[in-house]
Amino acid sequence: MIRDILMYMDRTYVPSLKKTHVHELGLHLWRDSVLHSSKVQTRLLDTLLDLVHKERTGEVIDRVLMRNVIKMFMDLGESVYQEDFEKPFLEASAEFYKVESQGFIESCDCGDYLKKAEKPLTEEVERVAHYLDAKSEAKITSVVEREMIANHVQRLVHMENSGLVNMLLNDKYEDMGRMYSLFRRVSNGLVTVRDVMTLHLREMGKQLVTDPEKSKDPVEFVQRLLDERDKYDKIINLAFSNDKTFQNALNSSFEYFLNLNTRSPEFISLFVDDKLRKGLKGVGEEDVDLILDKVMMLFRYLQEKDVFEKYYKQHLAKRLLSGKTVSDDAERNLIVKLKTECGYQFTSKLEGMFTDMKTSHDTLLGFYNSHPELSEGPTLVVQVLTTGSWPTQPTVQCNLPAEVSVLCEKFRSYYLGTHTGRRLSWQTNMGTADIKAVFGKSQRHELNVSTFQMCVLMLFNNSDRLSYKEIEQATEIPASDLKRCLQSMACVKGKNVLRKEPMSKDIGEEDSFIVNDRFTSKFYKVKIGTVVAQKETEPEKQETRQRVEEDRKPQIEAAIVRIMKSRRVLDHNNIIAEVIKQLQSRFLANPTEIKKRIESLIERDFLERDSTDRKLYRYLA
Repeated sequence: MIRDILMYMDRTYVPSLKKTHVHELGLHLWRDSVLHSSKVQTRLLDTLLDLVHKERTGEVIDRVLMRNVIKMFMDLGESVYQEDFEKPFLEASAEFYKVESQGFIESCDCGDYLKKAEKPLTEEVERVAHYLDAKSEAKITSVVEREMIANHVQRLVHMENSGLVNMLLNDKYEDMGRMYSLFRRVSNGLVTVRDVMTLHLREMGKQLVTDPEKSKDPVEFVQRLLDERDKYDKIINLAFSNDKTFQNALNSSFEYFLNLNTRSPEFISLFVDDKLRKGLKGVGEEDVDLILDKVMMLFRYLQEKDVFEKYYKQHLAKRLLSGKTVSDDAERNLIVKLKTECGYQFTSKLEGMFTDMKTSHDTLLGFYNSHPELSEGPTLVVQVLTTGSWPTQPTVQCNLPAEVSVLCEKFRSYYLGTHTGRRLSWQTNMGTADIKAVFGKSQRHELNVSTFQMCVLMLFNNSDRLSYKEIEQATEIPASDLKRCLQSMACVKGKNVLRKEPMSKDIGEEDSFIVNDRFTSKFYKVKIGTVVAQKETEPEKQETRQRVEEDRKPQIEAAIVRIMKSRRVLDHNNIIAEVIKQLQSRFLANPTEIKKRIESLIERDFLERDSTDRKLYRYLA
């Protein structure tokens, strides 16, 4: 109003003499004479802070009045608002929330505290929107975050019976989600959450893979790992916003503890074997793909992928040869996944095994077409396996029954007649046979047995009773194999097609055997002692490990030569680092072994040491 009265002066006199404009002068006088007077200043501030405090404790206040007073501060200048109100307001807020948080943390569990900490954050944002300056939002939010969250991060995360570990164990997705969204507001908040999760996960995983009880059943062992992985995937997805850093922590934890158990590659292969033998019957194609993807995820964590390959090859061979695989598509699908992960070299032999199976089928058709007279009598099914593609098996000789032996010779003649420069050796220890048998007067069955068991059973066509020695002499089956096959036919309830005298669990060299005329089964087809993939015994484990170590040597040497060919000159530490990096997709190369391979290449004139620096190597073209 004063400005309007003095408008002419304000427009002409004030600018020409460079005086302060009337409106601005009025504001300054108001600020200095009224707002900053000793009677008003402290009382006004105390009243404002008291109103805010009342609102925080649940009372209703006159927000319009508050907004008008704060607007007056703002009109007098930002510095007036900040000094006369904002600064004391933030200090009072810090004190209020400090006391508030202390009370909550003493009386609440972690989940409840987080709910209480979430509330003031929204309330303060709302308060700013109603009657404070917008620039105050970040400042007051920062105060609440510091007092309610940052100062209590460690205590909240580690709170007994309700902290993060408790939330992880009990799948408290809502509480964890709240913790994530609150802790991401403060520096190092998420780092703390991630570190605690990682530590818990590693401890839990370590117990899981090193507990001898839990390692007894390989399939269950792997299933537990997959269940844990699913659980934490869900937690990261639902509670931690699919945060990549949490995902990386999960991956590194799994890689850490999975490799603590040296049998993990074997167990994962056994799990695949179980699924592809029987576990996927009636399961849809998408579900099969999902299970295989989960297996591949564990496979990626393995440092010794070549050990997995060794076992997988053995188990795949048994599945293919015994016709036990549930789905050829699933088998090929997994090989494609392995190929994508590790390259052609990793799967070339596995693909060769499938090729052999197909070729063998065609060869067999050709054999029977060229011998039409064999349509009557015993039939022979032969799989011709390429030595390089299949796991090497010791060739165990045995005397085949005359009826089978004749067929084998005819097949040999046919095969060698159609292929030049090849040799055939019979792997009788890997074969099976179907035999028709009559027990008593009319009890008829078809027995599915191993080749060794067939050789033994056929002897009873001409004899009623045979001693262990006579069977051993007639079949020439090695003693350990013979005892196992007699045990499976004479000592297993429901499969006892032979009777043993004297009756006991173990086979002795003085035992005699008779056909069990009282043998009965509710099935017409009876399967006896089929070989399934089982955990290796300790000596077998050692042997596999040695074979793996031997196979690694040429791969390490090839990597060294590749590196040196491109670099020409390189020091010892860099060669070690490069070789480990190149081979990590297959196995974790041991620096000591790399050093030995370098020495070997120096001896064979592929490399030489530098004459002045012994740790420097040169490539010799």
